[in-house]
Amino acid sequence: MMNRNSTKPLRRSGTSLVAMKRLNNTSSFSLAQAPLSAAKTKGGNQPSPTPTYTEFPTSPQPPDDHAGYHANHNGTIVHHTHSKHPLEEITLPELFTCSGCKEFGTGRRYACQDCDFQLHHFCALSPPSLKAHPFHGQHQLVFHAKPKQVKAGIAWPRCDVCCKSTKGFTYRCRVNSCNFQMHPCCAMLSTGIKFPNHPHPLKVLPPGNTLSGGGNDQSGMVCGECKKKRSSGRMYSCTVCDYHLHALCAKSMINGLQEYGITPPEKPNVLGTAARLASQVVIEFIGGLIEGLGEGVGEALVQNIGRGRRSSNGRSIA
Repeated sequence: MMNRNSTKPLRRSGTSLVAMKRLNNTSSFSLAQAPLSAAKTKGGNQPSPTPTYTEFPTSPQPPDDHAGYHANHNGTIVHHTHSKHPLEEITLPELFTCSGCKEFGTGRRYACQDCDFQLHHFCALSPPSLKAHPFHGQHQLVFHAKPKQVKAGIAWPRCDVCCKSTKGFTYRCRVNSCNFQMHPCCAMLSTGIKFPNHPHPLKVLPPGNTLSGGGNDQSGMVCGECKKKRSSGRMYSCTVCDYHLHALCAKSMINGLQEYGITPPEKPNVLGTAARLASQVVIEFIGGLIEGLGEGVGEALVQNIGRGRRSSNGRSIA
């Protein structure tokens, strides 16, 4: 394992190098390289330069089936989306946004020592394709570094598992007539999971709002983690009790947020903000237009309205 004191501090936006050095010298927030897979050698167990293989819940796949990165002898990798600098596997408690999938993460990651480029470990080691994934076993899923085109220039395409926008790395169905897609983090989930905050195993419910056999409406179920209801995205249900969990919330045990007790900040609703700004512009425009008519014209309009009301009342009495 690399000597912690010799590890080069990472550059982080909003975090000074001095602060990073302080983190590096503390025992509870160490900036150290994550352990690499051990290889048996004549001298005993030595760290292997090969990155730890990230196993997705899919059909058996050889560990060398990774066209997305090249492993160096010093334990770093060169990812095809960031070929100008090598990436080092580290563990850091700082919240970050993955440069690949554009989602939050913390803990284990692959980070550039020369710039702010960072990838979730599962994004960095994602295989080029997934065969017979439990969420979409009928077709092969292919890794894409760039998202689909934004629909009508307004809305991003959405993941079929968590129903959040897909703005970066995605797995998409290779069949043109099939629109299934999901984040690499969602691809790490399966139809059956063991969530750390619940003692019983969880099974994913069928897609859609209504359960098979006429069961409860998923949109009315309260998630045991976020205590909210969602009308979209997959839902897990306990096999023993009445506990439910959004797939969106289950991702926290994959991306490191649960392990470090971090709740990501709520991202603003872009469409809602745009609508509010547009309505404010319209109101100000109408107000300026009325003001531009002048007091005389405004008074004439008021008088005409008043005369119209009086004549209408007169006809009603007659």
